Amino acid sequence: MTTDTSPPPVYRGSRSQFSFGNRAARQLWSIVWLVLFRPTPRFCHGWRRLLLQLFGARVGAGAHVYAGAKIWAPWNLVLGREAAIADGADIYNADRIEIGEYAVISQGAYLCGASHDYRSWDFPLVAAPIVVGARAWVAARAIVHMGVTLGEGCVVGAGSVVTRDMPAWTVCAGVPCRPIKPYAKR
Repeated sequence: MTTDTSPPPVYRGSRSQFSFGNRAARQLWSIVWLVLFRPTPRFCHGWRRLLLQLFGARVGAGAHVYAGAKIWAPWNLVLGREAAIADGADIYNADRIEIGEYAVISQGAYLCGASHDYRSWDFPLVAAPIVVGARAWVAARAIVHMGVTLGEGCVVGAGSVVTRDMPAWTVCAGVPCRPIKPYAKR
């Protein structure tokens, strides 16, 4: 049996250490989400935008965040004008997640902005930003991994797993996700 003594490869994410203040803010947000965000009627987008903004999110005019959407840390969310996050979408934003204007995150989609460094015995959390370009669509139950950028108008097919950047104005799908065909910008 050989022993590899070389250092682990460089990981593209950054190690995250959460302060007491960060953990307390997430607890407070969880309570606000449960009591004031989650039970709201479907049409109360303005109220949910306000709650997100009170917790530091940058939310564009007319953005639609549905009551069943889960957002881990609003202060790490940038949501463009008229963008939408559907019921059942899960935004795990230990690092910044930016969703461009008119972009759509569909039901059950998971934007995963963090993971763990499996090469280290203490299994530290690592995080990296996600960027969803303007007019992009992450379809139902698709997963977008940390450090990924989806180009403007990119369409990610339902159930896809995106582990690398995807090009603008292209339909992408699969596990792992790959570009399928470009389409014309309208």
